[in-house]
Amino acid sequence: MADEANRQLFPTQPASHLLPPSRTAKTLSTTPESSYWRTFRSSTLPSNLHLPITSLAFSPSSPFPLAAASSTSIRLFSSLSSEPSFSTLSLPDLAYSPSFRCDGGLIAAGCETGLVRVFNTANSTSLRSLKAHSRASRVVKFPLLHQKLRLFSAGDDAQLVQWDVPSETPLLTVPGAHRDYIRAGAPSPVSDDVFATGSYDHTVKIWDARVDSGASSVLSINHGAPVESVLFLPSGGLLATAGGNTVKIWDVIAGGKAVHSVETHNKTVTGLTLAKVRDGETRLLSVSIDGYLKSFDFSRFKITHSMRYPAQLLSVAFSPTGTIRVVGTNNGVIYTGIKTKKDELEGETAQVRSDEFVWSVPEPMPVLRKNKRYFSRGQSEMPSEGDFVIKRREKVKLKEHDKLLRKFMHKDALVSVLKTKRTTSIIAVLEELVARKKLIKCVLNLDIDELGLFLLFISKNATLPGRARFLMDLAKRVLEIRAEDIESGGAELAVHVRNLRRMVVQEIQIQRSLLEIQGMISPLLAIAGK
Repeated sequence: MADEANRQLFPTQPASHLLPPSRTAKTLSTTPESSYWRTFRSSTLPSNLHLPITSLAFSPSSPFPLAAASSTSIRLFSSLSSEPSFSTLSLPDLAYSPSFRCDGGLIAAGCETGLVRVFNTANSTSLRSLKAHSRASRVVKFPLLHQKLRLFSAGDDAQLVQWDVPSETPLLTVPGAHRDYIRAGAPSPVSDDVFATGSYDHTVKIWDARVDSGASSVLSINHGAPVESVLFLPSGGLLATAGGNTVKIWDVIAGGKAVHSVETHNKTVTGLTLAKVRDGETRLLSVSIDGYLKSFDFSRFKITHSMRYPAQLLSVAFSPTGTIRVVGTNNGVIYTGIKTKKDELEGETAQVRSDEFVWSVPEPMPVLRKNKRYFSRGQSEMPSEGDFVIKRREKVKLKEHDKLLRKFMHKDALVSVLKTKRTTSIIAVLEELVARKKLIKCVLNLDIDELGLFLLFISKNATLPGRARFLMDLAKRVLEIRAEDIESGGAELAVHVRNLRRMVVQEIQIQRSLLEIQGMISPLLAIAGK
């Protein structure tokens, strides 16, 4: 035992693999792609829109205004600064698919009635109204190159139309272009005559207005789900389609060969757009009603970044300069991301971003001044700058009848409120007594003077609009249960009853006169309606 007591012991370090995992915050990704997306300062656009943002589009020319389709209007945001300015383009019904001309001078949009309107971007005036669709025109697109006089439109009537805007005449009409609603479309970046459409019949078709007057498509692709969005990639040889929870890439030059399929979303993908990122590279952005925005590098077939929003996402757009990202939601909120400089980002310590979540770190609490005077100051001392002032809750001043009702003194509460002669308060107390099933009992317990107050209120307000039925029923019941007391109560109660009778007679005369007037006017209105 002595040898064991004298044995020298050495402390050992615990094995690292046996320690529990650290509860520190998630380590931020340091890849160049993640660093680039973290240079965008997130905010919301105060647009006062409460309906879904169905479509977003940036103008291809400076100063790159933003168009947002919501409800029956298109809003043009000329600035996305802290105080954005906007103008409104009105349509006769729900607005869809705003599209800028290649020079940004015109903007076209469709609506639920099938009408396509063309507006002047500078002064928001309507220039042309194009009517060829019998149902909602969901797709309206200007060509991307130098063609300024034409545009494509398609809609729920499954019809594709190419328009000559100055003359308001269709150059190409393809009825029955699809077997179901056409909800997606995209012009080709290499030809003003090539256009792609996507439909709920699961197919994507490519049309060329130069081939046989465009009567039939030059290529048909089966996406495998209702198509929500279609987009040509920059080369024009690849086509991206979105439908269901899948985004697919197709090789158009190879006859519609499937190149890649992206299945990272959990719910329906609702929008696609292209984004210019660092080093001149381009990414394919997709949004879904699962609340995620994902960046896809189609040169490496890899998802490079993912962002989550607290709402279902319906539309997305990226400015041509690569500095502004906007996302539209189902609740009318437009989330923006404006690219900041690196030094500005490092100075921002109030936000920490990860690949999927954005949250705020609370500012540190100021340290209290730990001196004797601070803790022993009196009630009359005013707070200084930096002090936290805890205000006491203001006591609610109850009326006398409210206090009596809380004590279940129902008769006293009724008498108290009758003495105030406030009609709204008296009716409120009467309704409360009806809810408690105590009104009749209170009326039975009223003495002669209190009954006089009650009859005085009834005689003055029995025909009050909105409360006449309640008060007249109450008056009838009071006269029945207190008839003997009213007969023996003296002249004062008789006067109140006489006044009540006179008011009822006058009201009956008024109602008869109104019925006579109605009888005279009704035939005239019927004739005018015919």
